[in-house]
Amino acid sequence: MVRMAASVITTAAILARGLGSRMRRDDPDATLDPTQARAAEQGLKGMIRIRRPFLDYVLSALADAGMREVVLVIGPEHDAVRAYFEEEAPPQRVRVRFAVQSHPRGTADAVVAAAEVIGAAPFLVLNADNLYPAAAVRALAARDGAGVVAFERDALLADGAIAPERILAFAVLDIAPDDTLRAIREKPGEDFDVQSEAARWVSMNLWAVTPAIVSACRRVTPSARGELELPDAVTGALRDGTRVDVVRVREGVLDLSVRGDIARVTARLQHVDVSP
Repeated sequence: MVRMAASVITTAAILARGLGSRMRRDDPDATLDPTQARAAEQGLKGMIRIRRPFLDYVLSALADAGMREVVLVIGPEHDAVRAYFEEEAPPQRVRVRFAVQSHPRGTADAVVAAAEVIGAAPFLVLNADNLYPAAAVRALAARDGAGVVAFERDALLADGAIAPERILAFAVLDIAPDDTLRAIREKPGEDFDVQSEAARWVSMNLWAVTPAIVSACRRVTPSARGELELPDAVTGALRDGTRVDVVRVREGVLDLSVRGDIARVTARLQHVDVSP
């Protein structure tokens, strides 16, 4: 069980700039309404409507977890996102600001863009296409340093929101006995035994970042995929002696990565009331 505590960190950055390549891919088996199809074609996963845009559910959970300010990292072309949150449906429980990432250069570059708006204070970083348990967000925010939430693989699978083969597309975490991060293995691939103890704890990209992590994001070099990636920056920070605490969580995460996820996410959220 995640221990509830008052938030030390009260600002979160949502990474909503990515190209959404997987969501853009056609899926003849996925049934989308016209509004969902338009958002999927643009790769705007966070704007896919269930009853409201998925990001409204994310913002509501962040407000439940004690966040008071959210910075949405978007592209310069994302006027529709700005219009929705500034004019059509401004959130009432969190203040929303925007950081513009001029090109989709990767998650580390997005963190730097967010830090330009937020300043030197620590902040949370999370995906726009994941709905995390509010208790997990609160537990991470209660710490005053760098940190990451480690989701237990078996809990992710038992919850039914994550397919077993998708675990291999995330990062697995090597955790020391004192609940600090030793290493990250990003996207371990098909040769990795997903049932092994080494794959027990999974990162779903829910981080607490400090100036040391942001500095590492500024220095990181492109990965094999040609992107500036947050896990690589964290690895560099670990080498430099930065302590990264781990919050272990045995709950599921709702993932909205591909068109085939939309029906399942809709079924899970159709009776959930949101109040961002």
